[in-house]
Amino acid sequence: MAAQQEATILVGKKPTTNYVIATVMQFNQGSRRVILKARGSAIARAVAAATMVRDRFLAGQVDVKEVKLLSDKITGQGGKERVVAAIEIVIERK
Repeated sequence: MAAQQEATILVGKKPTTNYVIATVMQFNQGSRRVILKARGSAIARAVAAATMVRDRFLAGQVDVKEVKLLSDKITGQGGKERVVAAIEIVIERK
């Protein structure tokens, strides 16, 4: 089976270390690029996970290539539309 070139991890409410481990596992399975995506309050968790991967777990092996700041429109309770901040962090193997 060929190695997957790109993987996406959706960051949510779980502890930061879960996302760090998931990212490291994707690189160990052969991915060249991992994208961490988060919305709202999970943005801080995604940034922390990306920093931990880059500086501690895979130091010198990966770089943060791109950071995209976005806003998503979501429909909340009662059908009311809200704008929520979002982030995509692209990490690539050197």
